Amino acid sequence: MTGFILADLRRFKAGALAVIVLIALSVALSVTVTLQERAVRLGSARAAEKFDLLVGAAGSETQLALSAVFLQPSPLPLMSGAVLAKLAEDPRVDFAAPVGFGDSADGHPVVGTTTALVAALSPALAEGTAFARLGDAVIGSDVQKALGAQIKPMHGAADEGGHTHTEIVYTVSGRMAPTGTAWDRAILVPIRAVWQLHGMAGEAGHGHDHEGGALGGIVSDAHAHDHDHDHAHVDADAALDERFGADTPGIPAVLVKPKTVGDAYRLRQEYRGETTLAVFPAEVLTRLYATLGDARSLLLAIAIGTQVIVIAAILLVTIMHVGARRRQIGALRAFGAPRRAVVTIVWGELFLLFLAGFALGIAIGYGAAQLVSSLLTATTAVRMPVEFAREDLRLAAWFLVLAMLVSIVPALSALRLSPARALRA
Repeated sequence: MTGFILADLRRFKAGALAVIVLIALSVALSVTVTLQERAVRLGSARAAEKFDLLVGAAGSETQLALSAVFLQPSPLPLMSGAVLAKLAEDPRVDFAAPVGFGDSADGHPVVGTTTALVAALSPALAEGTAFARLGDAVIGSDVQKALGAQIKPMHGAADEGGHTHTEIVYTVSGRMAPTGTAWDRAILVPIRAVWQLHGMAGEAGHGHDHEGGALGGIVSDAHAHDHDHDHAHVDADAALDERFGADTPGIPAVLVKPKTVGDAYRLRQEYRGETTLAVFPAEVLTRLYATLGDARSLLLAIAIGTQVIVIAAILLVTIMHVGARRRQIGALRAFGAPRRAVVTIVWGELFLLFLAGFALGIAIGYGAAQLVSSLLTATTAVRMPVEFAREDLRLAAWFLVLAMLVSIVPALSALRLSPARALRA
């Protein structure tokens, strides 16, 4: 029986191939949407898990999380540096690391911070040591520079007319181990070097007068920050000082590691006010997932609608095909082939086409999701794993059951053909 089915399919291989391709493309759309949504969700969740609490100036929670955790360039308002000093001395805080950005080098964001954040991101460096002088820099695993290489920071971005700073040249002292986050593409430098580079050292609250300025993100017009005053030369060999007091300059964000879960919630409540905003990055991501889930539902609805149309078209073509083969079916019946054999042949041919299309669709969808994830990873540096889950097995089972039921329709239509009339046709 199987040999007869395969031989029959080879006779009509062009039509069979067309049916397989139609099924495969409709299945591939569903698989791509499902896998890619899951990859984005898993990748972003893993990227944010290192950051328990984020404190910044009052404003948009989403913008704060995307800028500070995922290093997406956007102007952020600055909050008083006294907040950092207070958090650093709080007994409920394991560490509080400032984050200052706005400069770049060779397409990589230059982030001003402290050694505490370097240790949190990469407890063991892949190479070298953490910065110990103002001129040292620790690079992410994806930054293609060697230890001892020099880095000249640029204000803003090169494609936006940014200009290179001449007051300091950083020297790569270490490289972090891969983290699977946007920080793999970052260049971490001492925050005090960034403050001195932008003339902010010792000017507490300076950032309040320049929302979204040099430390608040890459501005859309790099020339908006004129640097009318001459910056003092930054002493790259100066010893590192990570103590913060009341004169700490303004900063866009502080990454906080609370000692306990209870401390995290108390700190979050305490720093949600008129001037500051405290968020759990995971909460922000949950709201983004809801939006992403709505888009996924819409795309899946489109994919399912496409599959219904494809199945209807395949049924129509198959029924017409059965009608065109009525002489062959009539001959089988006339030579004594049992009814169940005719049903099995017609049902088996269509079911095999469904299985082949389903398998090809999964392969195409998986490949498409891998391609999209690789493109997103190249852009954001966030690793987005494409993987199947247990729930996908249930969907596959439902598809197989549907294929079995749909394949019965043309098989039953073949039984309605009278052997005598079929042979006379």
